[in-house]
Amino acid sequence: QVQLVESGGGSVQAGGSLRLSCVASGSGIKFTITAMGWYRQAPGKQRELVASIIGGGSPNYGDSVKGRFTISRDSAKNTAYLQMNNLKPEDTAVYYCIAWATGLDDLWGQGTQVTVSS
Repeated sequence: QVQLVESGGGSVQAGGSLRLSCVASGSGIKFTITAMGWYRQAPGKQRELVASIIGGGSPNYGDSVKGRFTISRDSAKNTAYLQMNNLKPEDTAVYYCIAWATGLDDLWGQGTQVTVSS
């Protein structure tokens, strides 16, 4: 079974920064991650794409985070990062890591809370 484990969430004041990490691991399972990304869901709202990166290609960002968030990936470590700068109260949400792997269903992390106070 392949699992995603997120870390790095927390509380910060507006204008601050946080860095999220997501590691994919599988016990005795060989797998190939083709893409990784981050979604978020605020209370009462639908889950929305924050950022994604496919292989070594250019990253894709949601309009609301362009210029403030940066996604990166270490393929050798099956790890994705989300650097979040100039955070705003509207960025408050549970952030979920997602990974796409060959031959597997979409993989989701358990979510990590990000709270931005004004």
